[in-house]
Amino acid sequence: MAAPIPLRPDFDAAALRALAKRSLEPDQTRRLLALSAIYAGSPRSEAAALGGVGLQTVRDWVLAFNAEGPDGLIGGKAPGARPRLNVEQREALRALVEQGPMPAAHGVVRWRLIDLAQILFEDHGVSVSEQTLSRVLRSMGYRKLSARPRHHAQDQDAIPVFKKPFPARLAEIAQATGGKPIEIWFSDEARIGQKNTISRRWARRGTRPVAAKDQRTASAYLFGAICPARGTGAGLVMPRCTTEAMNLHLAEIARAVASGAHAVLLLDQAGWHMTKKLVIPANITLLPLPARSPELNPVENLWQFIRENWLGNRIFASYEAILDHCCDAWNKLIDQPWR
Repeated sequence: MAAPIPLRPDFDAAALRALAKRSLEPDQTRRLLALSAIYAGSPRSEAAALGGVGLQTVRDWVLAFNAEGPDGLIGGKAPGARPRLNVEQREALRALVEQGPMPAAHGVVRWRLIDLAQILFEDHGVSVSEQTLSRVLRSMGYRKLSARPRHHAQDQDAIPVFKKPFPARLAEIAQATGGKPIEIWFSDEARIGQKNTISRRWARRGTRPVAAKDQRTASAYLFGAICPARGTGAGLVMPRCTTEAMNLHLAEIARAVASGAHAVLLLDQAGWHMTKKLVIPANITLLPLPARSPELNPVENLWQFIRENWLGNRIFASYEAILDHCCDAWNKLIDQPWR
């Protein structure tokens, strides 16, 4: 029988037990204690029993310890199978996803896994399944997300031009109002009607859930304004979007502004928002958003949340039912200031 491999001489049993006591790795602790028994003069079989392994494994521990010291006893993760895509192919995949498809050249308006797999096969000679490609994309930080809509005629330079001087505008407004605290409010309107939305819902895979949808056209408009910093808002339900309705909404917002503060109300450039016939309260300054830029208004997200959770998938029996449900939904939202 071959002689056992000796342990390196710069450690002893007491040193290994002290290292095991300080170790935060359970596997390393167990291995250090097993090797400390060898240093103390115990046979290798006893060390193997102490570590709960065989003699060959103890031999492997001794080799790793002699080569790297205590760090060699830290458990490592198995390398697993070789990645199907190398670094160059992953970068090519990243470029494809970031650039998106060209409909004239690729024949699709969005990438599907089968399209990306076909391009990788044709251009790089690597065959990969859709399931593997999905895992690769997820490991690279990509997810299949809903695109944020953008108006086709939006001026791309208008949003940065609006954002950059925004703090300076707030300072000017604060100075003009005598140094009052400034509250930032956002306002918008949503049409709620009998021809209602149908939202996503949980259902068994392979089935398609059914939801009732009305074809009648009675509707109302929910005027909503929020102050995210304070977690509060002001809302009205009106029969239509008019200057008179907007005046009532501004009066409602003015009552919700904190005492002694001044509100800067950001809103889109709808006709009833910009008309000179508006009666603007003294504690409100209107600040119109760039044209065709709804993504700058967080109230748009609230409309989606309200529809998906409280107003969608409903049949409104009458106009009065629309009013009641709109008021109920808005009050539920205001009762959840963390929203």
